[in-house]
Amino acid sequence: MKRRSLLAGAGVIAAAPLLDVPSAAAHGGGGGGGRKVLTGAEVLAADNWRALAGQKVGVISNPTGILSDLNHVVDVMHASKKVNVVAVFGPEHGFRGSAQAGGSEGDHVDPRTGIMVYDAYGANADKLVSLYTKSGVETVVFDIQDVGARFYTYIWTMYEAMLAAARTGARFVVLDRPNPVGGYARGPMLKPGYTSGVGKREIIQQHGMTVGELARLFNAEYLPVDLNGARLKELQVIQTRGWTRDQLYDDTGLSWVMPSPNMPTPETALLYPGTCLFEATNMSEGRGTTRPFELIGAPYVDYKWAQALQAKNIPGIAFREAYFTPFISKNANVLCGGVQVQVTDPRKAEAIVAATHMIVEARKLYPGFAWRAENPPGRWIDLLTGSDRFRTMLLADATAEQIVAAWRSETDAWTARRAKYLLYKGPRR
Repeated sequence: MKRRSLLAGAGVIAAAPLLDVPSAAAHGGGGGGGRKVLTGAEVLAADNWRALAGQKVGVISNPTGILSDLNHVVDVMHASKKVNVVAVFGPEHGFRGSAQAGGSEGDHVDPRTGIMVYDAYGANADKLVSLYTKSGVETVVFDIQDVGARFYTYIWTMYEAMLAAARTGARFVVLDRPNPVGGYARGPMLKPGYTSGVGKREIIQQHGMTVGELARLFNAEYLPVDLNGARLKELQVIQTRGWTRDQLYDDTGLSWVMPSPNMPTPETALLYPGTCLFEATNMSEGRGTTRPFELIGAPYVDYKWAQALQAKNIPGIAFREAYFTPFISKNANVLCGGVQVQVTDPRKAEAIVAATHMIVEARKLYPGFAWRAENPPGRWIDLLTGSDRFRTMLLADATAEQIVAAWRSETDAWTARRAKYLLYKGPRR
């Protein structure tokens, strides 16, 4: 049984064994035969969990860490008696997903398995080192469905977890899953001085990588910076089967589980890398509605915004005049005018381009448009876009086309830089 070493000399085992997997149900669960894509978790389960044998295992996961029968990977590991899960680490929203944005479930004993669950949301490497030591973890497993945007916090939970694993000598195993918005790279690069909890290292806004590919890049390029040249003792990525870079989530045959309370559908994920920018404004990004990141608006918006945007003929995107009342977050319980962003062709839609046009037009049309209340004003848009360029160009009355053109070279450079870390076939731009 052979392994492919994809980063020779880096102390990395980057690909899972090339197994013959007869069915995603090989772990003893329900159907899945005939599906196009198997997740890394299903590949590992079909191999009888051998990569974790004889280890004290800590699992970083949330409700998305499921197998083909919709049972959670931790529950199946625990019931199998073949994996010694000594701890679970819950990211933002918690291990079982009971917390809203910016929240977690705290430390507790999981009532189903009796396993200790530690709160890892916002935890830095120092805290995770103490938790690994306390729980006796020898192998850390990461299994979370990402959505492909720099500011979605799960990849940064993984980064801190990798730092802690490198410091404690723990193995790090990523159970890979498809990037639901595909493998295309888009948007601006995070610049030094603009790191935060929604962007700890220099990657672009829509990175176009799986978490396994990102782990390879983090281990090769960023862990050594933080650890005086050190890297993980061992990194193993259990690859998906059957996924190619041109596939979106609806192409995979996989069941969608909400990665967070405001990510209800794969179409939401397509829009999120762009429409999340409205978090930085006084406009509602649709939180507290049934269409978050798709319904965008404010009390001061009227039909003119949809009219102006529709006239732009943005590829793959259409705008419907809409009215809605969010029940939480900004403009809660207040009627908002705005748009429903419709994806008409998911292969042509570029959410970041669409959102840039939306913000430019909203500022032109409505004197009430403003950044959300914070000090200094506009800091959140800088953190989300990775620098102050988007904000300063907007305030200088740049067109949407000019703003988009300003980051094209960064996207090209990122595409070239990430190439050696990619694991899956398909277009790599």
